[in-house]
Amino acid sequence: MKKNINKLFKGCMAFVSLAMLTSCADSFLKQDPLSFYEPKTTYATEAGLQAALAMCDLHYKTMLMDGNGNVLPIASVYFMSDIGLYAKTDAGGGIMDDFANKITPTSGMASGGDSNAMLRFWDEAWNGIKYANTVLSYVDQVKGLDAATRDAYKGRAYFHRAYKYYHQALLFGDIPLVTKIIEVPKQNYKSTSKEAIFKMLIHDLEFAVAHVPAQKSMPYLGAVNQEACMQLLIKCYLINGDFKKAEDMATDLIQNHGLALMTAPFGTNVPSGNPDTWPVQRNVLWDLHRGENIAAAANKETILPILNYNDQNFTQYLTMRALGVHWSNGDIMDPSGISSPTYNWARNNASYNSQLDWLRVLGRGIGCFRTSYHYNKTIWKYDGEVDNQDLRHNHTMGNWVEMEDIKYNRPNSPFVGKNMQLYATEDYKDASGKVIIAKGTLLCKDTIRSWFPIPLYKMYILDVAAEENKGANQFNGATKGTYCSNGNMYLFRLAETYLLRAEARFYQGNATGAALDVNVIRSRANAKKMFTTVTIGDICDERARELYMEEWRQPELTRISWCLAKSGKADEWGNTYDINTWDKQSGTDLNGGSYWFKRLTRYSIFNHGTILSKVNLNYQVDKRNLFWPIPNSAITANIGAKLSQNYGYDGYDASTAKWATWEEAVADEDKTN
Repeated sequence: MKKNINKLFKGCMAFVSLAMLTSCADSFLKQDPLSFYEPKTTYATEAGLQAALAMCDLHYKTMLMDGNGNVLPIASVYFMSDIGLYAKTDAGGGIMDDFANKITPTSGMASGGDSNAMLRFWDEAWNGIKYANTVLSYVDQVKGLDAATRDAYKGRAYFHRAYKYYHQALLFGDIPLVTKIIEVPKQNYKSTSKEAIFKMLIHDLEFAVAHVPAQKSMPYLGAVNQEACMQLLIKCYLINGDFKKAEDMATDLIQNHGLALMTAPFGTNVPSGNPDTWPVQRNVLWDLHRGENIAAAANKETILPILNYNDQNFTQYLTMRALGVHWSNGDIMDPSGISSPTYNWARNNASYNSQLDWLRVLGRGIGCFRTSYHYNKTIWKYDGEVDNQDLRHNHTMGNWVEMEDIKYNRPNSPFVGKNMQLYATEDYKDASGKVIIAKGTLLCKDTIRSWFPIPLYKMYILDVAAEENKGANQFNGATKGTYCSNGNMYLFRLAETYLLRAEARFYQGNATGAALDVNVIRSRANAKKMFTTVTIGDICDERARELYMEEWRQPELTRISWCLAKSGKADEWGNTYDINTWDKQSGTDLNGGSYWFKRLTRYSIFNHGTILSKVNLNYQVDKRNLFWPIPNSAITANIGAKLSQNYGYDGYDASTAKWATWEEAVADEDKTN
């Protein structure tokens, strides 16, 4: 197996803070006075550059996992999507149900806890940009580097910065452009148009593709390679309307870089958490998503992994807790009326039964995030038939678990060992003949949080700490015990490249060619139906089937909405979108809106009335929520100029000046008044 270089740089580093846009005025862009290092000295050496790049590599994890067991950061970009929503009903929805009314520049932007969705992404992106800018600001001052090495450092830093700006612009729209470490406080930033930002990203990534080595020329896996730069550039080409360039680069990446989809079982065989309860028949999709195999040399599908398995840099990644259904709680009863008929028994409990050990199979899910009906049902159904042979939806193989697959395991239940039921299938009577539970009774009080299927092949991680402890009744995902769990995940893999090429072909009017790419992915998954032509909806659905909890779903839907408007192509319902108005609409009615809005309101429960669960929840989005609001704290801290607020939010002003080109924004960076 190749080594990884994600070594956390130990000690204080003298980065100038880019928490700039959330700082109070007197600390705006100040250097940390406690820093042990002088930047001009530290980063004048190649070791300093390597340390800064190590921080960039580490920051992938910081963006997507923070040890939070309630709301994973990655799940936060699924809350306003077509395939999932916030489900922690005992929080009354918090800010996470009625986005239309609760998300404003001054409220609903809390950082931390269950509300970590928005301000956290804002803050962390600027941190990541800061790390990349550190390399770019000092690399030319390092003596002794040959031109190829220097350009490779620049290219990797460009990639890291582009990755952050890519998502920041697709989440927050027009934002400030910061491309260097500022030596004096600057509080007069103007926003730069998202169109201009993506032109800069193309400029930078083309340099990166030309100068960052291909993976085959690198001794390590985990550092930015040429292939990752190509993948991100493909996405930026799509946004810019360079559809032929995107197609050609995707073809190059698919054919000429030693990459291939994995089509047979490979690598380390990681069994189910308890095969006595739920056996998994080894298959390529199960192997592909085991952390042990993501960074394995045998995995030819990996373009760039996020490494999370060693003691030094390990971060808890509690997928089974935050994403898993809340299957063990008092809101579920068996057909006799017994509450909590499925329980998370510890192995040292007298009631433990190894044949019914759902805890180690599913984890102790608490249902903070749940998948939509569209993801759970609709996208697996074709011509009236459900495709259960698709490995991504196959519960016979063990990859997918329906609630009805789970068996009651409380010993005092007359239904112990029987499969769970959502509705009572017959009357249940006591000894006197009295009906206790009538046929048709709903047996789950909270179907939002406690009744939905589990894509186990994507969520299961061996919980090392819990496995070491016989008394553990919380199996949560990647944890640290005597050893660390393996919480590796994909940043990019080749399956997405095929789907990006499918998009590029679709936007050029080649729906038949796009179908060929979609079918490559479907064939590997052993899906029943192959397409002869596809809509953009088919491509988005295939992304959902293939890239669940890998892609940043809301930003990718925003990107696709933008591409549709630029291409003039119709969506699956025949709607076309105006490039001048696709991102400038508001309201909660079902008329108009972007493609993102159409998918949420047609494929999920948004904007269709109050949902009765344990509490009444109003799952609602506004057309303006396509982009999140610029935090008011950032606007008020930038006292020397006015940042642009997004359309439809308080403070929006179409006349607010912003940079139309990235070159103008860069030229202004040294001007502090």
